[in-house]
Amino acid sequence: MTASTGSDRAVPAATHRVACIGECMLEICESGGELRRGFGGDSANLAVYLKRLLPALPVRYVTAIGIDELSDELLAWLADEGLDTDVVRRISGRLPGLYWIRTARDGERRFHYWRGESAARCLLDGGHVTALERSLGGTTLACFSGITLAILPTDAREALLEMLARLRENGCRLVFDSNYRAALWPDVHLARREFARALAITDIALLGEADCHALYRDTEPAAMLERAAAAGAAEVILRCGSAACEGLTGARRWTVPVPEPVAAVDTTAAGDAFAAAWLAARLQDIDPENAALAGHRLAAAVVAHPGAIIPRSAMPAAAELFGDR
Repeated sequence: MTASTGSDRAVPAATHRVACIGECMLEICESGGELRRGFGGDSANLAVYLKRLLPALPVRYVTAIGIDELSDELLAWLADEGLDTDVVRRISGRLPGLYWIRTARDGERRFHYWRGESAARCLLDGGHVTALERSLGGTTLACFSGITLAILPTDAREALLEMLARLRENGCRLVFDSNYRAALWPDVHLARREFARALAITDIALLGEADCHALYRDTEPAAMLERAAAAGAAEVILRCGSAACEGLTGARRWTVPVPEPVAAVDTTAAGDAFAAAWLAARLQDIDPENAALAGHRLAAAVVAHPGAIIPRSAMPAAAELFGDR
């Protein structure tokens, strides 16, 4: 693949301002008996790949970290990726979360998490939602996920959803990525209720087939798509693993197969990469089917490397993802 960060992409930066809300963690990747350290987390992965694809686009990352050396490194990494970090909260006595990936030969992975002292869980403590909402004024696209919801205490989750609803009333579009992790929820019934509340204020729903099956026991893509559309999402995208992507845009349903089989080294962040390319394409007014193709292509590049964030040199050229525009 031709190396490119997409710096030649023309984006109406003055009309779009993106915020990604969630948790960025320390990543330990184990493969073949070797360990590699990095950073990752669904919302951070989305923010990084979106910024790489559209460097002119202002992308703000919203999280909380500690006051320690690892948090300093994490913040420097976010800034080095070009993300706006002015609203990253620093909390004394807290640390970044950590996840350890063990990758099997087929690229599938097992995760082990340490989140007990995670600063991101305290993002909205002390009434911080008021200051955060002021800071996010003028945001045109705000992204959050099932993990964003799951890590927050009940009161903070309530405050976040209410804040997002107010932003939406003021013209901000909301993007919700399902990313259901059963281990982060006390029970599936609470997760269903909170997902329903999130979907009710969502404009663009990015769903995972495995998430929908685990959460709702849905087995048919139509049911998965229609559930989110009925809640009010104008665009619903269903990622069906390595096979295809299905979508519902208004009343029109479409399917885009994966262009060619991929030999996965590590499937971490495949869905986040797909989401980033999808959003980057749609922000350039590319039609849904070609946006899905861009998502497939970036996901294929990401799973060919270990860890969540691939080297910049491994990024596909913009023309490969979006065509010559």
